[in-house]
Amino acid sequence: MNINGLFLLLHTQLLALILLLASAFSEASASTALHSSTQSSPADSYQELRIAMTAAFVSESGIHVYEEIADYLGKKLRRKVTFVTGLSYNTVNEMIDENIIELAFVCGLPYTMKHDLPNPVVRLLAAPVMQAPRYQDRPIYYSDVIVHKNSPFQRFEDLRDTVFVYNDEISNSGYNMPRAYLISLHETRGFFSNLIRSGSHEESIRMVAEGKAQASAVDSLVLDYDRRHNPKFAGQVRIIKSLGPAAIPPLIASTTLPEKEFQLIQDVLLGMANDPKGKAILNSAGVKRFQKVTDDFYDDIRAMRDLAKKTGFSQIR
Repeated sequence: MNINGLFLLLHTQLLALILLLASAFSEASASTALHSSTQSSPADSYQELRIAMTAAFVSESGIHVYEEIADYLGKKLRRKVTFVTGLSYNTVNEMIDENIIELAFVCGLPYTMKHDLPNPVVRLLAAPVMQAPRYQDRPIYYSDVIVHKNSPFQRFEDLRDTVFVYNDEISNSGYNMPRAYLISLHETRGFFSNLIRSGSHEESIRMVAEGKAQASAVDSLVLDYDRRHNPKFAGQVRIIKSLGPAAIPPLIASTTLPEKEFQLIQDVLLGMANDPKGKAILNSAGVKRFQKVTDDFYDDIRAMRDLAKKTGFSQIR
């Protein structure tokens, strides 16, 4: 095992220990921003429900929305719900594999990768539908290609020989979609002068706003939220191209979650828009409702992923 693999294993085991301690001590907390909601009852027979988040329908500044959803689920299900954030895409994947978490808000690309294994380890629970008109009352989103607001660049094609920042190699909006667009332009021999991995859409936006990179492709949901609620950096960038739409990042469940529990959780989520408290939480994030989605809805993401494999253009350059 190489050093990166060892580090990931130790990180995953540490998170498992943190969650175990959180189950025993309701006031325990961790540097990974662990948030719990407990509704005790003599009739309670369920174990703790653990939710992680990588991809989001709000930005990092809106993490409280997920904490409110965890609280809401805890009250409706009458069980302890623990929310964990601050984790990488790969770490959450490992936590799903190790049955450390039952639910996760994830990017569509990692979902397809996990679902398409010979023995799938995840299933679709629900997906958000956003309120803004650009989302057409459907569970979709975009990859917004951004530059500094004072930049001379007007088209994607103007970005040749620029510094491009992306969040993660297994991000759909940050990597898979711009990669597919480059293939459509027949630009597979080298388009950008340099690439930087930022680790998050928020960091990519900040780097473009501060001139540390000249362009990026970011999740439209994150950019929308920050423009409304945290415009310090989002207000300094503009969109020159919107790629998509594509299937929105879903909420997934581990296949180890019993069917009865899966249905109970799904019913609560689908009913949020019809409950005053649930609707208030959704409104704060610009979400209209949660709805059911089927696996084939994510075939557009698979098609872009498979195109990269077919053309041998797996790495943007």
